[in-house]
Amino acid sequence: MDFWFEFASTYSYPAAMRVEELAAQRGIKISWRPLLLGPIFAEYGWQDSPFNLFPSKGRYMWRDLERICQDQGIAFCRPSEFPRNGLLAARVACRFADDPWLPSFVRAVYRSNFEKDLDISTSATVAHCIASAGEDPATVIKEAQSTESKDMLRAQTEEASRLGIFGAPSFVVGTELFWGNDRLENALNWAAEHHG
Repeated sequence: MDFWFEFASTYSYPAAMRVEELAAQRGIKISWRPLLLGPIFAEYGWQDSPFNLFPSKGRYMWRDLERICQDQGIAFCRPSEFPRNGLLAARVACRFADDPWLPSFVRAVYRSNFEKDLDISTSATVAHCIASAGEDPATVIKEAQSTESKDMLRAQTEEASRLGIFGAPSFVVGTELFWGNDRLENALNWAAEHHG
């Protein structure tokens, strides 16, 4: 199952915190697929998150996310800035998607943003997340900033758009698309039943 996520995405946070364990329980392999929602939103003429563009939707989302995190035992602090720029973190995640430390890094970035209210756009925060996953920040960041790595993330975001992905988190199983944290279990069940 492909797990498509955006580091600024609110509902991607609880999904990222749960997906690896839930998939392991079902014997399903997860492919971690970061993307940037900015270019996808721009296709709709949006220059900001829909949660900012539509205030009533935003108010609902923040309260909903509080409830979800409380129900699932996930720490949550509303970020003082939203959305934050997750470009560097996404480049790291895209370049090192197959490395065993990647899931720990992804969760560290989400905790930084949605638990600790840290600015994930800074190289210092990203470096701390890399170190917490057991890797050398200088080496990883240098590679993530290469032209090849930048092109990888751009191509992956374009692939997401071609697949019809319009938001995050999204889960793709074969040709089936599931959107939203509340569809994680459905996607895993589908993967177990149809691709096991």
